[in-house]
Amino acid sequence: MEQNKITNNSEKEIALYYLNTFANMVREPFLVLSLDLKIIGASPSFCRNFEVTKEQTVNQFIYDLGNGQWNIPELRKLLEQLLPDNKYFNDFEVSHAFPNIGLKTMLLNARQLDSTQYILLAIEDITLKKLVEKNLDDYTKNLEKSVNEKTIELKARIDELSTVNKYMTGREIKMVELKKEISDMKKNEEK
Repeated sequence: MEQNKITNNSEKEIALYYLNTFANMVREPFLVLSLDLKIIGASPSFCRNFEVTKEQTVNQFIYDLGNGQWNIPELRKLLEQLLPDNKYFNDFEVSHAFPNIGLKTMLLNARQLDSTQYILLAIEDITLKKLVEKNLDDYTKNLEKSVNEKTIELKARIDELSTVNKYMTGREIKMVELKKEISDMKKNEEK
């Protein structure tokens, strides 16, 4: 029995070593959590993006991180309710205003690793992407509005030109008729 405990602990230590190595090379923010949601590893990109140090992060409960900044109701629901039943979740979007770094919109992905009893939590910061999408959407709406306004203006000018054209055409026809009458009268006088 004691031999089994040593083997399991060694396997966990090896797995944790590989998880931390992986976390150190991944560009996206990344946390390794224990099943009780204590942070046991944080990627350098997590520390950089959320302006924390490893010392401020490791061995903290995720909800206590940054004076409770990570006590986000949606995240709590995912980690405490969804994850135990499903063992993973993908692309869950969360927006949160952090005191020092402002509003962040993130896609969260988590997976519970049964063999190690750890949770991998990857955080993709999509704040800039969302801002670009919003700006593009606003630009598109403004462009559509401008096109609609120009279309209305153009239609009004076309209608105006059509009216002027009808008037000018009617006038030209009348001029031709009058010239013909004058010509006919001159011919009648000459006879």
